[in-house]
Amino acid sequence: MRFVSFDRQGRQGFGLLRGEKVVDLTGRLSPGVVTLKQALAANLLAGAADWTASDGIPLDQVRLLPVIPDAAKILCVGLNYEDHRNETRRPNSDYPTIFTRFADAQVGHGQPLLKPRASDRLDYEAELAVVIGKPGRNIEEAHALDYVAGYACFNDGSVRDWQRHTSQFTPGKNFPASGSFGPALVTPDEVGDYRSLPIQLRLNGQVMQNASLSDLIFPLEKLIAYCSAFTPLSPGDVIVTGTPGGVGDRREPQVYLQDGDLVEVDIGAVGCLVNRVATAGAQVG
Repeated sequence: MRFVSFDRQGRQGFGLLRGEKVVDLTGRLSPGVVTLKQALAANLLAGAADWTASDGIPLDQVRLLPVIPDAAKILCVGLNYEDHRNETRRPNSDYPTIFTRFADAQVGHGQPLLKPRASDRLDYEAELAVVIGKPGRNIEEAHALDYVAGYACFNDGSVRDWQRHTSQFTPGKNFPASGSFGPALVTPDEVGDYRSLPIQLRLNGQVMQNASLSDLIFPLEKLIAYCSAFTPLSPGDVIVTGTPGGVGDRREPQVYLQDGDLVEVDIGAVGCLVNRVATAGAQVG
């Protein structure tokens, strides 16, 4: 199944994506359960199967939000493909590079990616996001995938000059609406073996990144185990697993996102996340 978070006429909710329609599940799986994160925490998503024949809202009547708009933790992994590590000239590491994004640093499918007024160096990064489905701490790698509620596409938009102000990535990864997350949470049964997934980013139709999830240096099982060793993982937490080589900052000449650019993150069975770029207004940039 595929689940989305959305806004309709000022009311936020979540639902089951069925073709070009959304079956609104807000408050239907259980009274008071009005977000996808709450539905995960209450272990209610399996019950959505009972609503598959219900009438849906046309997609063009809702605004898609990030898959988990209210994630408590968004843990991002850097340098997790060998070709990207090589292009950045970073050394090998025995441990994953972890940084965080804030919930307001991302938008949903079809919404504008905002290039901040403070910089002209907004870059793209195609990544697979893993959404946690049940609580866990010190999870063993052998059981790590049991904690996955589903997968989604992620564009870890990076403001490169701000990312390099110091050794800490945080400022360059958290300008409002500089990344995107969607279109939907896709349950593992629809995806199969994640290692077989292709991952591609297209900028205005041109392929800029092209790899396979089998190329991950630290696979999902290791990432989940590692993250759960230093922080408890909860339903709705997100682990963003890293980007392949081909980022704009490391090209000759460099390529940064500009007003009107169309960015697509395509991860096979997980879906295709599409956003146009716009310059942020003074209030957010």
